[in-house]
Amino acid sequence: MCLAIPACVEQLMAEDSAIVNLGGVRKEVSLALVEDIALGDYVIVHVGYALQKLDPVEAERTLAMFAEMSVITDFPDTSSE
Repeated sequence: MCLAIPACVEQLMAEDSAIVNLGGVRKEVSLALVEDIALGDYVIVHVGYALQKLDPVEAERTLAMFAEMSVITDFPDTSSE
């Protein structure tokens, strides 16, 4: 199974790459597979490559669902009880 994550482009760099924000983590990714990317755009990222540009509303909705899933799966640590 593959998981591609929406990320916001924060900095454009030379040679088809950019710094994106993945939930607070900044990472350099390749833009070689996408065109016309600008600062503030959202892209779908998988294994270091931006695969496509994503509508900002859809990106925010997807990120909100990921955040909700994180809350649901964060169970209290009962190992010391």
